[in-house]
Amino acid sequence: MNRGILRKPGQVLLIAGFALAALNLRPALAGVSPLLSDIMGDLGLSAATGGAITTVMVACLGLLGPLAPALAGRIGLDRTLLVGLLLLAAGVAVRSADGLIALYGGAAIAGTAIAIMNVSMPAIVKQHFPTRVGPLTAVYVSCLVAGAAGASAVTVPLAREFGWRAAAGSAAVLAVVAAVLWAPQALRQPPGTGGAAAHRPYRALLRSRMTWYLMAVMGLQSLTFYVMLAWLPTIFRDAGLPADQAGYLLSLTNLAQIAATLTVPVHAGKVRSQVPHVVAAVTLTIIGYSGILLAPATLPWLWMVVLGVGQGASIALAMLIITLRAPDPASVTALSAVAQSSGYALAAVGPFLFGLLHELSGNWTLPLLAGLGACVLQLVFGCLAGRPVPTDVKRPRGQGVSSGRSSSA
Repeated sequence: MNRGILRKPGQVLLIAGFALAALNLRPALAGVSPLLSDIMGDLGLSAATGGAITTVMVACLGLLGPLAPALAGRIGLDRTLLVGLLLLAAGVAVRSADGLIALYGGAAIAGTAIAIMNVSMPAIVKQHFPTRVGPLTAVYVSCLVAGAAGASAVTVPLAREFGWRAAAGSAAVLAVVAAVLWAPQALRQPPGTGGAAAHRPYRALLRSRMTWYLMAVMGLQSLTFYVMLAWLPTIFRDAGLPADQAGYLLSLTNLAQIAATLTVPVHAGKVRSQVPHVVAAVTLTIIGYSGILLAPATLPWLWMVVLGVGQGASIALAMLIITLRAPDPASVTALSAVAQSSGYALAAVGPFLFGLLHELSGNWTLPLLAGLGACVLQLVFGCLAGRPVPTDVKRPRGQGVSSGRSSSA
């Protein structure tokens, strides 16, 4: 970590709390899939109603992101993140209680909390680290990916030892620890500073071409990620690989993402144009998809590493460009809400459409070709978003989206 980030007193605690909060962005989601068979067997759920647990959470991510700007305008960004952590702990605890109402209601609460936190994180980077956007984006996106990988690794052993309810509820413990560590930062905020993160009108944002580019980038990279997350083990099993090896390959691609999220934002945040990074990231994703399409059982570990690096770089670049293109924390919060809401809405239907194409065609060729098509569109819109072009909309009193490189980059 650059020493410049740690010069002010309390910066170590600030970064530690920020990183631990970021670790909470995915365990509540990633921890459901390994437990789904146990949950379905215990509660008598069908495959559709079991899958609806995750669907409810992802739908909340898509629909409820705009709650974050509204909260931040009233209580400030730091307190908004604290509210998100406490809400997450409550939602995970409720989801692990007895009964279907608790299961789905808790999933909705947890999804709402993650939506609020997702949108808040880029703005917190802009607010607290305006001259270190790249490195701190690397920190939080890497923690996001590591949280998902860690949850996938520990959930099943916890379930074997303590049962699925305790394993599913373990994410609440991590959220409480993060809330305790972040609380001094949130409560230190002077009264009335919520206005510093005042809500930016969505109408002004939607007049900017940059907003639409970023919405497309976020949506397409989310879609290409979530269809692989949902279907990759099945694709490998259908290609003749053992089930346990298919699971290991999914873990491998998640680990490969961390290498990209740690490095790409640091370098890309130092330059005016992120287009070369976008091209490299999407090209690697396309190579990974192509390898799975043409030779899934031949060097599958290679396709997973290439795909993981490409997808890790893609999500990191999407978050980085959102942070760089908006001029202040309030604008970052609003832009993040718009881009992430559209992204997760598309991601929620992606796995279903991917599966439908498989059902209609009887093989994985058509779905993977559709995924490659989405990658090509991601490349086009990513290049448009990555260009340091002048703003295309007048920003009243500092509002709106800057299309050029932020002065804080």
